[in-house]
Amino acid sequence: MLFLLVLLISSCSDGSINKDRTAAEILGNPAYQAISYGGYRENSRDVQPTIGQLKEDLRILEAMGIKLLRTYNVHYDEAANLLEAISQLKKETPDFEMYVMLGAWIDCKNAWTELPNRIRNKESEANATEIARAVELTQKYPDIVKIIAVGNEAMVHWAWNYYVEPAIILTWVDYLQELKLDGALPATLWITSSDNFASWGGGDSSYHVEDLHKLIHAVDFISMHTYPMHDTHYNPDFWFVPEAEQDLPEKAQIRKAMVRSRDYAKAQYQSVVDYMQSIGAEKPVHIGETGWASLSDGQYGIEGSRAVDEYKAGLYYNLMREWTNEAGITCFYFEAFDEKWKDAGNPMGSENHFGLINLNAEAKFGIWDLVDKGVFEGLSRDGKPIVKSFGGDKLKLMQNVHVPPSLILSESIKNQ
Repeated sequence: MLFLLVLLISSCSDGSINKDRTAAEILGNPAYQAISYGGYRENSRDVQPTIGQLKEDLRILEAMGIKLLRTYNVHYDEAANLLEAISQLKKETPDFEMYVMLGAWIDCKNAWTELPNRIRNKESEANATEIARAVELTQKYPDIVKIIAVGNEAMVHWAWNYYVEPAIILTWVDYLQELKLDGALPATLWITSSDNFASWGGGDSSYHVEDLHKLIHAVDFISMHTYPMHDTHYNPDFWFVPEAEQDLPEKAQIRKAMVRSRDYAKAQYQSVVDYMQSIGAEKPVHIGETGWASLSDGQYGIEGSRAVDEYKAGLYYNLMREWTNEAGITCFYFEAFDEKWKDAGNPMGSENHFGLINLNAEAKFGIWDLVDKGVFEGLSRDGKPIVKSFGGDKLKLMQNVHVPPSLILSESIKNQ
C-alpha cells in the first residue's frame, strides 16, 4: 500500500495522472509548447472542420509536443467543436493533455463597413454575445480553457476595419475578472488581450493613454505580438546584408539576417516589458503571436524584401523556440497549419502560408527533424500521412531561397 501511495504521488507530480494545470503553471513552462490554431481547410470559413478533422489535428499537434492552443473567436462553431474534440480525446486516451487560450473577437460599431465607428465606447453589439459565449464555453470545459483573450489586434491603430480603444477591452476584461471573483468562472482562469507590441505601450507614444495603463493593471498577463517578417518591408532597419557580410556564403548571410530578425522580436518584447514596468505594473509578458510565412508573391517575395521562403521560416521558428524556451516565455507561434481562406482570392498570398504544415500534409522545413524522429508515424491529415515538404530534398528547397537585399536596396524598399 505504501508503494502504491508513493507511485500515485509521483505520478501526480510529473503530470502523468493529473492533467488539469492552471494558467499559472502552464505559461512560461517550456514543457507546455503553445501554437495558434485554425483547422480550416477550404477557401471559406463557411466550411467548418469536423470534430473528426479536429481530432486528427490534435493528435498531430500532440506529437509535436504542443499542449496549449490559441483560438480567435467563438462565433463560429470551430472553437466549441475544438473543445469538444479535446474533451473526447481526454476520455479516449487518459494521458492526452491539451489546453486552450480561448479568443473572444472584439469589434467597433459598424466594423468591416465603409464607416466603422471608432469613437470611445462605440462598440459592436456582437461583442456582448461573443463574451457571453466565451464564458459559457469556459464554464462547460473548465479543465481545458485556462485563458480568455479579449480581442485580437483590436487596439493597434492600423486595425482600420474594427479598431477599438483600450477602454472597450478594459470593460470586458473587468467584467470577466468580476465573474471570477463572484465564482462564475474559475479563480485560476487568466484574462488577457492579445495585441500588437505597440498596443501594449512598446511603440509610439500615441498609445500611452490612461486606459491602457488601467488595462495593463487589470489583465493577468500581457499577450503581445511581434512580426519581424512584416517589418522587412515596412521598417527594414534590420533586414539587409551589411557590407562586412557580403563575402560570406549565402547561407551564412541569410542566417545572420534571421538572427537579426529574432533580435528585433526580442527588442519589441523588451519594449513592452519596459513600458509595463514604467507605469508600476509587474505582470508576466508572453508572445501571443509571431510567425514567418513560407511563400509570397507580394511585397515579401523576390520583387520585394526577399524575406519569405520555407528556409527562412524554418530558421525563424527554431530561433524563436530556442530563445523563448530558455527565457521562460510562452510563444503562441503562428501557426499550426496553412489556411487558404485568409487570402482566398490569391493562393500565393503570404497570409495563406504561415503554417508549419501545409494543406498537402507536408511538414515544412522548420519541423523536418520531427519527421526524422518518427513522431508522425501512424498519423495523417485528411487521409494523407505527414511527410517532408520538397520530398525532404534540401537542394530543391534552396532553389526558392534568396539572400536579403543589400543596405542600399533595403533603403529603397523602406522608402517605397
